[in-house]
Amino acid sequence: MPRIPIFRLGSQAEETVPPRLTSVYPQLSLEGLQVGVDNLRHDVHLGPKFVEQMRLHIARLLIRHGDVEGLLAAETPQRTGNHFIRPNPGAKAKLEPADLKPLLAEMHTAALSRAKAEGGLMLDLLARAAIIKFLRFELNSQFAQILERCRMMLKTYEGVRQFKALEYRERAAGFQVAKKIILRKTGQELFRTLRDIEKETLARTRRSLFGNSHDEQYKLFLNPLIFTEDGGDTYLNAEQYVMLGNFDRDPDRFSNVRRITCEFLRSLDLELGTDPERTLDGWLNVPENAQELVGGGVPEDSTPEGRSQKARLVAWVDRLEEEELMAYVVASYEVAPLLAEYSPRINPQQLKNALISREERNRVEKLIAEQGKASPDSLYAAIDRVAACRGAERAKMAGRFLRDFLRYHRDRRQLETLNGSLDSINLVANEKIRQLSAMNGTLYQFLLADEQKSGEEKVVRHVIIKADVRDSSRLTRSLLERDMNPASYFSLNFYDPVNKLLPKYGATKVFLEGDAIILALLEREGEPGLAVGRASVLAREIIEIVRGYNQLLERSGLPGIELGIGISYQDSPPMYLMDGEQRIMISDALNESDRLSSCSKRVRKSIRATETPFHVYAFQTVSDADMGDSPEDFILKYNVSGVRMSEAAFRKLQSEISLEPCQLELPELKTQEEFRLWSGLVPVGNDIFRKIVVRGSRIPQVEPRKFSRQHWTEQWYYEVCSNPAVYARLEGKAAAGK
Repeated sequence: MPRIPIFRLGSQAEETVPPRLTSVYPQLSLEGLQVGVDNLRHDVHLGPKFVEQMRLHIARLLIRHGDVEGLLAAETPQRTGNHFIRPNPGAKAKLEPADLKPLLAEMHTAALSRAKAEGGLMLDLLARAAIIKFLRFELNSQFAQILERCRMMLKTYEGVRQFKALEYRERAAGFQVAKKIILRKTGQELFRTLRDIEKETLARTRRSLFGNSHDEQYKLFLNPLIFTEDGGDTYLNAEQYVMLGNFDRDPDRFSNVRRITCEFLRSLDLELGTDPERTLDGWLNVPENAQELVGGGVPEDSTPEGRSQKARLVAWVDRLEEEELMAYVVASYEVAPLLAEYSPRINPQQLKNALISREERNRVEKLIAEQGKASPDSLYAAIDRVAACRGAERAKMAGRFLRDFLRYHRDRRQLETLNGSLDSINLVANEKIRQLSAMNGTLYQFLLADEQKSGEEKVVRHVIIKADVRDSSRLTRSLLERDMNPASYFSLNFYDPVNKLLPKYGATKVFLEGDAIILALLEREGEPGLAVGRASVLAREIIEIVRGYNQLLERSGLPGIELGIGISYQDSPPMYLMDGEQRIMISDALNESDRLSSCSKRVRKSIRATETPFHVYAFQTVSDADMGDSPEDFILKYNVSGVRMSEAAFRKLQSEISLEPCQLELPELKTQEEFRLWSGLVPVGNDIFRKIVVRGSRIPQVEPRKFSRQHWTEQWYYEVCSNPAVYARLEGKAAAGK
């Protein structure tokens, strides 16, 4: 056994074994979860079925505990001639009490399953906290609605059936006066239900899925104070802990008892570390420390530890006596059984003070006599027990008080911690905010099993296609010179044909400019990842359709349309902002697709489309090379009737379909360039496949004036081939191979 230190307790020097105190600091961490649209709180949406059913349950509990069932049964009589008739029962079906526990259990189990699927208990902690916040809000909201229903019902009885009107008025007034009691009883019933499903189902399920991690955080949801505003409910404290004072003048108020307890701990000369206040607070959060300190009020003398506990117990009792607190401690326990008999007609604190103060006792005796509904015998018996509490019984009561106070201190700290986390949760009720948060991927939605939708609704990746019209200004002037309408021209020969393609590929229109159209293909969770492949086929089909319309326009002597298409891929969902009713997409892919679809006038003058079967080129000039790793903006681009895709899109395409390298002889290709070709089939429907050929080429460095090649760089660019000759040549080669 280690050396036994000597320190002073009270006025006597005692040889003691120091207590082995432990510390707990409650915390609830939601780190790693995305903040919502306000960039401050986590957006949470609870399923509409759960919300509606819980509102009905809470209203039913409030009505029952408020004893207004009979009152609301007489609700909304309707006048017919000179008579009143009762309406048929409302459309909302009455929920049976037994449904409450399964409903809460199902919602919590669904949240736990989602947390397992998405890889983190933080999601389940968020769901648990959000449900508590919802229940708290609905307790007050439903109470207010029931009170309003009572008032509206009373108005229908004005001037008729005065006796019933008086009876109903008294019951409605009683409901309003007893608000705190009704809310407390309803809250405690909800708490007991939550505690039961935690012990019966959730704890074992959670440990089977995640082990014992985060057990301390889950204790915050098993706190009897969870449905109180600040943990200061007198009745609940008397039932669960010990009834402390409520007013600043009360010596047994929480802050004063905490001060006395901290002074007692300081007197033990224990090591408090660099932050004494934090150390003391941690000790006060562990009720088991009361046993270690004072043996629960009944320490044994047979061991050094027991004798040390006894010495500390004497010091604890002495300190309570010095602070004139001991009488209040005894009275707090003796008053608890009296509340059912005398309260709420008599204030609980007044009743407690009557056990130790002659003046307060006289007031309480008068109240009991005036009401004439109860006998003062129980009060007198309690007064006698308080006066007779001496010696060992008094010390036992002091030890019990220390443990109960530490339990209460712990639960108050847990409540404060939970409240802080609830402030960081935004229960989204507004439909526009819900949609905005969902579109931006910042909404955490928790649904019952039968209202859960499959995971395809969650967007995980997206592809942007931009189809840009070449020389649109020149084309518009040419049409105006012929007294033609450019708007109808573009609509009939470009926009309308493209719009008809969108449903086929699951594409949506993001934005429409005067000379361009921007499309998006959203890849959702649970869907086969074919967004880039579908985008490539869609882009090729757009080129083919415009090419066909151009042939018709040429026969009519009208100018044709030349396009440049860019395909950009992002391995993340897009973001959105709302402009009134219109949602606006925010994505880096938008800017990248614009660059990929662009064409430099300088390059277009140097390349003739008839000299090559390809329609996309990229060049780096010598002056650009001097800048080092140049951004895309410093690359000269050529894209006329072509489809250029980003490197990320090409890599994604390789993972979507089987791209096989292929070799083609292209005698019409008059330029010397390094390129590779890949071909593959993209499924676009049931038993429908479209072939695509992708060309990859290294970007050459060129002399800017003559456009003569200097050397090949290590940068690559990629084209979805749109020239029919390439596909015809590939099919001919395949046929010859057979």
